Amino acid sequence: MSEIARIEDQLRRAFEGGAWHGPAVLEVLGDVTAARAAARPLPEAHTIWEIALHVATWKSVVARRVRGEVVNQVPDDVDWPPVKAGGEAEWQTALAGLEAAHQDLRQAVAALDETRLDERPYPGASPRYVQIHGVIQHDLYHAGQMALLKKA
Repeated sequence: MSEIARIEDQLRRAFEGGAWHGPAVLEVLGDVTAARAAARPLPEAHTIWEIALHVATWKSVVARRVRGEVVNQVPDDVDWPPVKAGGEAEWQTALAGLEAAHQDLRQAVAALDETRLDERPYPGASPRYVQIHGVIQHDLYHAGQMALLKKA
């Protein structure tokens, strides 16, 4: 199995399921309603909805960087996009956007020549390998946060 295939497998496991640690992002979000996603059980914490949008943002940023685009700064309102008021339809749209960002990232990784994994997509950036593994770790971190918020 190639290194790209191994990385892609880890991307899939962290987001879709089959991760060694426990529930992946989509497994955590599987039964979350719009009301639960928007709830703020911990006053100083982000909501599940906010975290889902944030995870989508970083999947998109890393996909763009893997393809060689310079994405140096991510403004706060892009890093943590505001949740627009809404119900189930808007929540389902947010989830669809999250899944689309994930599929786009997987496509970017699958199209990457393995010899470019250790390259920096632009000066000052982390190597592609580090960024891709970073977004996998990011998924797992936020899956745990969302799982705890579901229980709060």
